[in-house]
Amino acid sequence: MIRAEIFTQTDGKMIGFSVDGHANTAPRGYDIYCAGVSSLAQAAFLCVRDYLKRDFDADYAHGKLMMKLKSPADELTEAVFQTMLIGLREISKIAPKIVKIKFTEKEVQENV
Repeated sequence: MIRAEIFTQTDGKMIGFSVDGHANTAPRGYDIYCAGVSSLAQAAFLCVRDYLKRDFDADYAHGKLMMKLKSPADELTEAVFQTMLIGLREISKIAPKIVKIKFTEKEVQENV
């Protein structure tokens, strides 16, 4: 199962995400659910890092990707995360037993 955890501020804006697990519906490298979820998460990660150049904490390993902003969400980061979430929800509609999405309220700990 693929687990997507969406981190939100108290106002509901997204400040990050964690995606881990495997769909195990096809051999490694051929699983369309893993490929779809991975592509959405990696695109969001790369956009926040390389285009928006926001500061964040990250953790990544085989089958896992996590990022959490170090500053409050803004309109641009929200647009990126919402786009990822729309895609994840569509995959979850097709395969609800394979892709699970949950929301967790987190605090932003800004660097002073």
